[in-house]
Amino acid sequence: MAGAQSCRPPAPDEDVKPFTPEKTKEIVMSLQQPAVFCKMAGNWPALHWNVEYLSAVLEGKTIQFRLGLKTVDLVPQFETSCSYVEATLEEFLAWSCGQPSCLSGPFSCYDYSKYWAYADYKYIARIFEDKPEIFQDVRWSDFGFPGRSGKESTLWIGSEGANTPCHLDSYGCNLVLQVQGRIPYEESSIFSKVNIANPDLKRFPKFRNSTAHVVTLSPGQVLLVPRHWWHYVESIDPVTVSINSWIELDADHEARVEEAITRMLVCAIKSAENPSDGDLWLNPTEVEATSHEINLQYLNKAVSAYLKCQETSVSGQARSSSSGAKQKTNTSCKRKRREVFGCEPESCTLLNQECDFPAPKAEELQKIPFGPHLIQVLPQSHKTSVVGAVAVESDGGDLLHENEEHFGKLQSKRKRLLVSNDCETAAHQMDSDCSPCTSQTALSTNDLLDCLVNPRVISLVAQLLLERMRV
Repeated sequence: MAGAQSCRPPAPDEDVKPFTPEKTKEIVMSLQQPAVFCKMAGNWPALHWNVEYLSAVLEGKTIQFRLGLKTVDLVPQFETSCSYVEATLEEFLAWSCGQPSCLSGPFSCYDYSKYWAYADYKYIARIFEDKPEIFQDVRWSDFGFPGRSGKESTLWIGSEGANTPCHLDSYGCNLVLQVQGRIPYEESSIFSKVNIANPDLKRFPKFRNSTAHVVTLSPGQVLLVPRHWWHYVESIDPVTVSINSWIELDADHEARVEEAITRMLVCAIKSAENPSDGDLWLNPTEVEATSHEINLQYLNKAVSAYLKCQETSVSGQARSSSSGAKQKTNTSCKRKRREVFGCEPESCTLLNQECDFPAPKAEELQKIPFGPHLIQVLPQSHKTSVVGAVAVESDGGDLLHENEEHFGKLQSKRKRLLVSNDCETAAHQMDSDCSPCTSQTALSTNDLLDCLVNPRVISLVAQLLLERMRV
């Protein structure tokens, strides 16, 4: 089985890293496009975390699995439409390997040929709380983040077909270490209504123009997903394991304000409805809906954290010899953000993207040490339907480089991902249900919420609240 290697001492060259921690951190914090690091984690003990090993470490401890149908529909399978079981990794292995149903516990109720299972987003610090020594098997210090280990990471275990719907992560940039097979991942996210694997182009016609960046990740490789890149991930091996960590960014403070506003709106409006109407609006991973008072406290804390970060940034700039130029840039950026509120929605999306995440210039990209140990994930050579990009399997595990350079070819394929920073198309198609529908006779609470929690609306509300606090 791919990636299910036994524990062994690292080969001599596995201790030699192609980049220093300082250089790696510089790349991670500056690169605004996805890329794959190679030979940066070759000596990490975590590379031996195949499912058999983890099962032995957990000693029969149960974890929650999400189960979804392998059939491809026009609508993504979100958490609210999936089934959930509590099971051991031993039972998961028995089920995924076709062993007798008496050994697969709660999985015995689900036909492996029809369902996939996914233990997603498991905090390593929580599931291994009685074995803290295992945290040190994950060494993000090699990427320039000293002290960051498995304690600040999450674990993902899935079967073939397990997938994460198209989404962008609200916070930070994402580092994903592949351990065994190919597995999806996600965080506090904004999800798209487009099913990347089978898009409904009649409902979302603009999605036809999206450009796909497709990559297959192998064990030992680390994928960088920059902040706010849309991505869809799918497991394509019988058993898969990966570990990821979200690297905090200053921009996360504003994202937390936006999340707090969204939570207040959703809880306030949906809690007023009859709970017996069967509308599954609360994510099954949430314990319960929080009260308005708690949500308001969270909003105030998020705003305070944002303002404190701004004060620290301003004081730091004042001490810098180049503070004048930096403040001018920041002022220009803020002014541009305020001006876009009166423009068309698509333009607003592009301007916000330009302000927060400027596209890297050619000379800047030339400074990035791309090569055999840092591989760019480039767009496909031509615009195509995403169906073809995802449904057609690569026969060589290539990163889809136009020039087919030798260093762009990976030796084996373990994990397939599709990423895009086409925020205009993705955001527009995500909220296109806000447009009038001739087949619908009356607007529902969900219709109102779809428009209220539109990322553009939430961003505007967050800006107005923060400006009010600055006065």
